This record gives sequence, C-alpha cells and structure tokens, in this order.
Amino acid sequence: MTFLQIYLQALLVIMIMMSVLWIISAILKNVSIVDLFWGAGFVLAAGFYFIKADGSDLRKIILLFLVSIWGLRLSFYLTWRNYGKGEDFRYREFRKKYGENRYWWISFFQTFLLQGLLMWLISAPLLGAQYEGADRNLGILDYAGVILWTIGFVFEAGGDYQLAVFKANPANKGKVLDTGFWKYTRHPNYFGDTAVWWGYGLICLSAGGYLPLLGSLLMTALIIKVSGVALLEKSLKEQKPQYKEYIEKTSAFIPWFPKK
Repeated sequence: MTFLQIYLQALLVIMIMMSVLWIISAILKNVSIVDLFWGAGFVLAAGFYFIKADGSDLRKIILLFLVSIWGLRLSFYLTWRNYGKGEDFRYREFRKKYGENRYWWISFFQTFLLQGLLMWLISAPLLGAQYEGADRNLGILDYAGVILWTIGFVFEAGGDYQLAVFKANPANKGKVLDTGFWKYTRHPNYFGDTAVWWGYGLICLSAGGYLPLLGSLLMTALIIKVSGVALLEKSLKEQKPQYKEYIEKTSAFIPWFPKK
C-alpha cells in the first residue's frame, strides 16, 4: 500500500473514533471527553500505522513504544485532573452560546471533527517513521530523536506533576509557580510536548520521510500560537497580577536561566 492510501485509511479510522466519542458526549452532555482522548488517539493512529506500514521493524517498535508512553500518560493525567469537575468552561460557554438544543450536534463539527482532522494531520510523522526506511538501519537522527523525546517527556510530565502538587496546596491559591521546571520556562509542559513531537520528526527524517514533518510543525504552531501558550498567557495575565513579574524574569518557552 502507498503512504497516501494508509494515511487516508487512518483518517477514516480517526473519524469513526471521534464520531463514537461524540455520541458518548451527547449522552453524557459533556464535550470535555474529547480532550481526554487526545493522547490516546495518537496511540491508536500509531498502532494502525504499525500494522499497515512496512518500514524498519526496529524503528517501528521504538516509535510505537514512545508514542504509547507519551499518549497514554497524557490521557490518564487529563482524566485524573478533570475527574469530577464537569464540563470544561470553554464548552460550557459554547453550550450557552448555541443553546442546549443545538449544541449537541454543533459540537460534532466544531469540536470532534475538527480535533479528529487535526489529529490526522499531525500524525503524519508517525506514519512516515514507520513507512519509510525499510532498508535503513538506525542512525544518529534516530538516537537524537529518542534523546529529544526523553527531554521533552521529562519536561512535560515533570511540569504537570509539579503544577499538580502546587495547586493541591491551598496556600498557593492565586500564586504563580516559579520553581522546578517552571523556574526556567513559563510553559515546561508545552515545551516538552513540542520537543516530543520533534523527536518523532527526527525519527521520521532518519527513515527518509520529509513531507510528514509538517505534522510536527503543525503541532508546534498549535501549541505556541493557538490553543496553548498564547491562550494561557492571556488568561494568566488577567487572573494573576504577579504574573507580569514572572514574565519579566522567566523564559517564555525554551528553558533558560531566569533573569535577575
């Protein structure tokens, strides 16, 4: 099978998965479940590519292993963090805007199909790494990709853990976390997520895939400009006056030593 044939089949699989999630969300009246499945959805895509693609067996195993650890950790973490908190405020606002009688079907196009399409586009390097390079042994780019993935995973998981511990202490309400990973970057989890995806990109590049790197680029753009850093920065500036001081001394994204 060609790259495009496998890639389009994956689109169908992802859209079926998102449609099932939408039905469940309509029954539960909770669109937030789409976010909980974001990481696990990539595990499903990587597993589908693993079955269909004929690249290097060792590279395929490494790639699937890395994606599974990252994706399942993210889904379990988001499920734990949001358990018992009801629907996310963003979706509650949309529900009010469109009305209860309309939002159940509007959410299918606005949220589930949109996220499914983004998931499919972003997953390109996961296919490229497993489709190309059947005759290529592991090289320096594969090892560099694994190292970059490891750095990213540590920052993402470590940042999430430190933030969860910080928020669990009532004395920290309204304060800004500026220790641990958060001392060196205002967004260690988003930086880590980006590094993880460029780790996949390097492995894809080592296999001989170039165009699929657009998936890593799209994920980076979403994290920095759309749903991640930009959105959160705007919210925190409004909610926490001391965040301005934190901005002045702490790197925005790439970890670096704080300014004095």
